[in-house]
Amino acid sequence: MSEASNDRVTVLKTHKLFIKGAYPRGESGRTHALRDADGGLLGHLCTGSRKDLREAVEAARGALGGWSAATPYLRGQILHRLAEMLEGRAAEIASAIRETTGRSAKKAQAEVAAGIDRVICFAGWSDKITSLLGNQNPVAQPFHNFTSPEPVGVIGVIAPEHSSFLGFLSLWLPAVCAGDTVVCMASEQLPLPALLVAESLPNSDFPAGVFNLLTGMRKELLPAFAAHRDIDGLVASADEKEAAALREAGADNLKRVRVIKPDADFEDTHAWEGPEAFRGAVEYKTVWHPMSAE
Repeated sequence: MSEASNDRVTVLKTHKLFIKGAYPRGESGRTHALRDADGGLLGHLCTGSRKDLREAVEAARGALGGWSAATPYLRGQILHRLAEMLEGRAAEIASAIRETTGRSAKKAQAEVAAGIDRVICFAGWSDKITSLLGNQNPVAQPFHNFTSPEPVGVIGVIAPEHSSFLGFLSLWLPAVCAGDTVVCMASEQLPLPALLVAESLPNSDFPAGVFNLLTGMRKELLPAFAAHRDIDGLVASADEKEAAALREAGADNLKRVRVIKPDADFEDTHAWEGPEAFRGAVEYKTVWHPMSAE
C-alpha cells in the first residue's frame, strides 16, 4: 500500500434531532455546519423545520399524561439517573464546551460540574414542589381553601446562545421536574453540549417524548414555536425584538411566555435553583372545600 493511499478523509458526525426517544435526520433533509471556536469544521447538524417541530410537539403531548401522573419520587429518580449519566460523560461534555467556545479547561469543567449539580437539585425538588409552592389559605368563611401547583402542559424552550450547557439545563429542568413535557431548541451556534445530553436521555430512563430537542435556525423556528397552538407555554432566552414577536404570536392561544434575558447569569443559584426557577413551568389551582358541620 502506497504512502498516498494512507491519507483518508475523516468521517464527521452528523448530529440528529431527538424526537420521541429517537434520532431522526429531520424532515427538511437540510444540514448546516457545526464549527469550533476557530471556525474549523467539527461536524454537521440537522436543520429542524416546522414539521419537525410539529412532530416533537405531538410526541410531547402524547407523553404528557403519563409523565404528569408519574409519582414525584419516580421523576426524581429519573433525573438522578440523568445526573449519573452526565457524570460519566463529564470529560466529553467539557471537551465539547472547550472546542465550541474556546473557554479554558478549568472553566469548562466548572460549568459541567455546575450543570450536573443542577440536575441533582431538581431531582431533589420533585417531591417537594407541592409542599413549598402550595399553600392552605386562611379565609373568613366555613371553608378549607387550598392552592397547589400543577404542570402547565407542553412547554417550548428556547435555549440561550451563550450558555450551551448550564443555561440549557436551567431552562428545561424545572419543567420536567414539575411534570411538564418539553420541546427544546438548542443554541444555534453552540448546540453540541445539548446534543450530548440528548444522547444520554434514553439510558436515563426518560420516557419517549418527555424531552425533545431540535437544532436549527432561530429565525425559522422561533416564530413556529410561538405560533404553535398546542404548545401551552414558552420559556425562551430572547432579546427584546424576539421577545416581542414571541408574545405577539403566543397571544393567539393565550400561551404563557417567560422571557429570559440573553445575558442572564445561570450561575446564580438563588434564581435558578429556588422557587423562581419554576415560573412558567407551573400554574396554580385553588380549591374551596366546605368544612364539616361539626
